[in-house]
Formats: sequence, C-alpha cells, structure tokens
Amino acid sequence: MVFVYVWLIYSLNVALNYLIGACTGVVYLRMLGKDVARLSPERMKLSKARFALFIGLIILAARWDQLQIMPIFLGFLTYKAAVVVYMLRSI
Repeated sequence: MVFVYVWLIYSLNVALNYLIGACTGVVYLRMLGKDVARLSPERMKLSKARFALFIGLIILAARWDQLQIMPIFLGFLTYKAAVVVYMLRSI
C-alpha cells in the first residue's frame, strides 16, 4: 500500500527502492521472530546474523548506481511502524 503512495508522490524508481527495503524489513522481522522463539534459559542471546542482511543491502545500495540508500532505509524501517500500529490496535 505504501509502495503505491511512494510511486504516486515520487517516481517508480524510488518506489521500487522503497519496496526492496520493505521486503528486506519483512525478512529481517521473520528472522528476529525465529531468533526470539529459540530463546531458552540455556540460550539467552540473540543471533547477530540478521544484521548482515541489512548491512549487505546498504552496502549494495551504496555501490550500485540504480539503488538509493534513503528509500531503501525508510522501506526497511516500515516494519517498525507496522509493529507499533499492530501493538496499539491490540491494546
């Protein structure tokens, strides 16, 4: 839904960059959920592997001319807004 708004306000290229970031955010959130599900009294630490996904995407965006860092970063942060909205609705 946000992809369409970004496309209407900016351009298709910016919207596609936003979509790449949002998809990465969803994958990151799934990895985080699986990591939290594996927590136990014996294993109280979360894995850092999911950060490699985000860092790799930002490095790729910095190196490749067609990708823009800011829309990708804002798209990635969309999962945080979705979690906050979900939490507020459930209260």
